[in-house]
Amino acid sequence: MRTASTSTGNTASNTTVSTSGLPSRRNTELAMLVFAVLITVLAYANAGLALESTLPTGMLGYGLGLGLMAGTAHLVMRRWAPYADPLMLPIATLLNGLGLVLIWRLDQEPGITTPALGGPMAPNQLLWSLLGVALFIGVLILLKDHRILQRYTYISMLVALALLVSPMFFPPVNGARIWVTIPGVGSLQPGEFAKIIIAVFFAGYLMVKRDALALASRRFLGLYLPRGRDLGPILAIWALSLMILVFETDLGMSLLFFGIFVVMLYVATERTSWIVFGLLLSGTGAVVVASFNEHVGVRVDNWLNPLALGANGGVTETAQAMYAFGSGGLLGAGLGQGHSRLIGGIATKSDYILATVGEELGLVGLMAVILLYGLLAQRGLRTALAARDPFGKLLAVGLSSVFAIQVFVVAGGVTGLIPLTGMTMPFLAQGGSSVIANWALVAILLRISDTARRPAPTPAPTTDAEQTQVVRA
Repeated sequence: MRTASTSTGNTASNTTVSTSGLPSRRNTELAMLVFAVLITVLAYANAGLALESTLPTGMLGYGLGLGLMAGTAHLVMRRWAPYADPLMLPIATLLNGLGLVLIWRLDQEPGITTPALGGPMAPNQLLWSLLGVALFIGVLILLKDHRILQRYTYISMLVALALLVSPMFFPPVNGARIWVTIPGVGSLQPGEFAKIIIAVFFAGYLMVKRDALALASRRFLGLYLPRGRDLGPILAIWALSLMILVFETDLGMSLLFFGIFVVMLYVATERTSWIVFGLLLSGTGAVVVASFNEHVGVRVDNWLNPLALGANGGVTETAQAMYAFGSGGLLGAGLGQGHSRLIGGIATKSDYILATVGEELGLVGLMAVILLYGLLAQRGLRTALAARDPFGKLLAVGLSSVFAIQVFVVAGGVTGLIPLTGMTMPFLAQGGSSVIANWALVAILLRISDTARRPAPTPAPTTDAEQTQVVRA
């Protein structure tokens, strides 16, 4: 028995999980954060020298604000999420910082900054960014385990629906009902927060129902057709997205809402047929709504005929964006040396801020920004692969898909690939709701990443006497 117990003890020691695990990589994160802040400050100085032939007076304040924001977030990561992905925070900081530079640069254009359009927006955007990082910190500290969110699966759907419906009780802005006006605070876009809550609901719902949704009744043209009774969820989501589009004329949120569900449904069931049905339903719904909704129809017409004269006899904003991309060429005109004021209005800082990137930083700068977005989405999907629980995997996929689909919808609309939707480019464009919600999105992804990369605890070693009792049993 003595020999058997010794052998068993050696086997147990060989299968023990190491406590060392993966390195925390927080020093790598710190180095990347310093690099991100330096790039932002240099871009600020470059824009100021091009516009005024001198360093901008607010450069020090913006640099210190961004540095304080990044440094505080990094310290919180070291304490409450030491094993989280080291690249997400630096990428978000760099995109947020570049957005501040571009918004400040556009504030200097007299045709864009007018009292009617709200005046300079860069100081407000910096304040919203600080609030976003505060929410980022709050999520990391208070959300100890992402699996807690699974308890609120159906409550989250009710909250998301309430947020999506709330703009219907407020007057439209630029033809769309997507804003809620709060006295003393300003206008907020509830859909930006609803997209995160919807991902929580879909993750919890699909984790329970994925086996039933994966069943197929027959095969047609190489696709497994879902059963009729299983089409109910996707038809309900399709109808809800159409209602959002019809009553709020919010094309972007409708595409985002439906796209999240289809992507997560495909990941949960591994059935390509859901993707095909989703695309067919999405395309059919968009065509039907565009045929009788004037606001959506105008955007489709501008997409199909970008060089046609606008309603006031001038060149459309879509055409001006095309000219901006064309004049930027490969390397761009340089920060502060473009003509973004010709695009006109406040849309330059929200919908069309990517056109400023293309004109002043060129194709190289535009692709660098798109690659940053792609890398952030890729780190989110990598987190999904590393997650140890099904809910965490689906939630990470959903949040990464939210981010990736929104970038595609905005970039596709500005570049003319799809009709313009009116959504904001995450972190880059002006918008308090957008920057706050996206910081919260990154925080949840980092919480899942920390849980996935955290080393498993090593079981307590057993004595020879305990091993002997196990063998006898």
